[in-house]
Amino acid sequence: MAQAPEPLNLKGSQNYSYQKVSIVVPVYNEKATILTLLDKVLDAPVFGLQKEIILVDDASVDGTREILKIFSDPRVKIVLKDKNQGKGSALHDGFLSATGDVIIIQDADLEYDPNEYESLLSPFLNDKADVVYGSRYLKNNLKAGPKFWHTFFNKAFSAFSNLLTGLRLTDAQTCYKIFNQKVLNDVAKNLSAKRFGFDPEFTAKIAKKGYTIVEVPVSYYPRTSQAGKHMNFNSQLETFWSLIKYNLLS
Repeated sequence: MAQAPEPLNLKGSQNYSYQKVSIVVPVYNEKATILTLLDKVLDAPVFGLQKEIILVDDASVDGTREILKIFSDPRVKIVLKDKNQGKGSALHDGFLSATGDVIIIQDADLEYDPNEYESLLSPFLNDKADVVYGSRYLKNNLKAGPKFWHTFFNKAFSAFSNLLTGLRLTDAQTCYKIFNQKVLNDVAKNLSAKRFGFDPEFTAKIAKKGYTIVEVPVSYYPRTSQAGKHMNFNSQLETFWSLIKYNLLS
């Protein structure tokens, strides 16, 4: 039997070796995808690092919760919230449980591919980043493009975010945000946004503190609202207000 690979010493900007990756998965009404997603995350290569998966169910009502209650794997920690409070709140609970040297945010809807984790972790290996964003809009990276209005709002919000922060991001709203433990303790654990304001708040505070962000192209397989996508017009309004709130009013 082949031996498991030794963990690589991923030298980061704080000059220490990365030995464990924490993957935080917020979940709400994902009965159709949750088990497939967990299989993909468990199998995804991460340069031989120890893997910690923290799944936070935000009071699902479609049967997801019942699936998770009987799911058992020592590599997966499951947090079942009693009240739906939104994606930002679920992520906050996950961050409080994270013990990894680097943290990956993973949605549960299969729009993003866990097999790309090593591409997202590579900037840490090369000592080039405190934070990595997986961009859906970098040249030649889209396997399946987002719908027109979804793309329109994402690009508009990224442009507005860049205007307010001074950054040059192509995809500020991406799910794939990866960061080291210093950023976890300094920023991620202290965010206040409960719902879709998480992304604008995180980007605003990362920019204000001067952390280095690197974008990496990622694949994207969009689903429709009929298939369970949670982002809607009210969520877009919340995102717009959060861009103003966290960049100009706090």
